[in-house]
Amino acid sequence: MLYSYGGNSGILWITLAMMIIPLYASLKVQNTFNVYSRKRTLSGYTGEEAARRILAMNNINISIQPVRGSMTDFYDPVNKTLALSESVYSMDSIAALGVAAHEAGHAIQDANDYAFLRFRHTIYPVANFASRISMPLVFIGLFFGSMPFLVDIGIWLFAITTVFAIVTLPVEFNASKRALATLESSGILAPEELVGAKKVLDAAALTYVAAAMASILSLIRLIMISNRNND
Repeated sequence: MLYSYGGNSGILWITLAMMIIPLYASLKVQNTFNVYSRKRTLSGYTGEEAARRILAMNNINISIQPVRGSMTDFYDPVNKTLALSESVYSMDSIAALGVAAHEAGHAIQDANDYAFLRFRHTIYPVANFASRISMPLVFIGLFFGSMPFLVDIGIWLFAITTVFAIVTLPVEFNASKRALATLESSGILAPEELVGAKKVLDAAALTYVAAAMASILSLIRLIMISNRNND
């Protein structure tokens, strides 16, 4: 049976934390990115050029494509494609190069068969399915009080999404570590510019930490609600 963690006040505090933590992280990364997106680099490299040079240094030849929006950058390990947002692809700011290098770091992870990236990619289909069906099962089980087993199934499925959020942390931290090391060794950024790039990547990493914390808190909240209804 699922363990009981507390009462209504505990659920309320957890709900508030679930709202505040991601909001703070989002505001932090947006503010930091905006500050360093106004600081042009001495090298004049754009995000696309920096990513391409980093990939070339690691003997990786993949497509780099622009995507619409801001902070919509990602690496696709299936199609071997690196996508850079409008605020990164053709921009020569410290923020743009930091983000571009981070995404290139994911490509390097893929090329080196980085264990956590491989594991995250493996469980993604299951986690994606679990994220879509877990909450409906919980709500249905709570609505029809005679089917508590649906609540338990929903909670266990949600736990899979929490594992995915936790596994994402070392993947993102490692990509940022690779990014900063490469930006320094290649001379793409000057030492004083690396400080700004690190601040951007640290702020971005905070959003993943917040997401993992929110997922853990949400899981605890679901368990508390389930046990309260079983009392």
